Amino acid sequence: MNDALKVRVARIEQLAAGIKRFTLEARDGSPLPAFDSGSHVVVHMDGGRISNAYSLTGSLDGTSCYRISVRLEEASRGGSRHMHENVAEGDELEIDPPGNLFGLADAAGKHLLIAGGIGITPFMTHIQALAKQNAGFELHYCFRNRQSAAYLDSLPLLLTDAQLSLYESDLGGRLELAALLAEQPQDTHVYVCGPASLNDAVIDTARAAGWSEERIHYEQFRNDVDKTGGAFEVELAKSGVTLSVGADDTLLRAIEKAGIKVDCMCREGICGSCETAILEGEADHRDAYLSDDEKAAQKTMMLCVSRARGQRLVLDL
Repeated sequence: MNDALKVRVARIEQLAAGIKRFTLEARDGSPLPAFDSGSHVVVHMDGGRISNAYSLTGSLDGTSCYRISVRLEEASRGGSRHMHENVAEGDELEIDPPGNLFGLADAAGKHLLIAGGIGITPFMTHIQALAKQNAGFELHYCFRNRQSAAYLDSLPLLLTDAQLSLYESDLGGRLELAALLAEQPQDTHVYVCGPASLNDAVIDTARAAGWSEERIHYEQFRNDVDKTGGAFEVELAKSGVTLSVGADDTLLRAIEKAGIKVDCMCREGICGSCETAILEGEADHRDAYLSDDEKAAQKTMMLCVSRARGQRLVLDL
């Protein structure tokens, strides 16, 4: 967290059942870094013990504040529950500068946006950017019911009827993916953010229809992934440092506490930016980046979520 931004919670609003919007301002009142559509920030809570990523949903034009929307996860191990139950207006937090793993493709002739539940959040900035570009796009938003869906009041004001399609599953609303993808022009790119079931359905359907990988974009935050476990020792071969990683700490956090800089955009085992070679020992892999074969090979690991399977690891770091 060496480059963390120090912010204050300026406002908390209830957007829908189980969803709160947090407005964050710099503690010293200075402008916050600009960001591109689809960007997120990692919020550090409880003295750095918990770190979750949330999409930025506010205006792309202003840097006076950031806005994030947080859904209370039923099986929360602390992140979303901490934000909902322990964070109040006026509280101070630390966040990482904006990162982007879900940007818009410059080569797309049309953008097909598919959101599920709280997965609507990164699209709130994408629709701003696409509108400014006068680009062709559609947003298809799937949700359980209106009570638990965010932004249903604002989306119809921002988009035309031709640009916005809503699917409320409690009322029988269903997105017919195969038909939707089949009617798209050849230069269309599809973007999906939502639960794993929706992401997988879109990706599998697009691949089955012959869409190239370059035209398929997806994002799925894995907030509240269990990063705890038994204590272990890690030797950083290049740095000449040996560290102890506590049961409630993460490998990445222990390395950062030692003053060693590690690139990690997501801190959730998704992006692969903190992949590091294993020289000795075996990892307890908890990421969603490596394939099953790569995990079994025990050649590399993700520092942000994975741990040692035994008592000791030696890493090429």
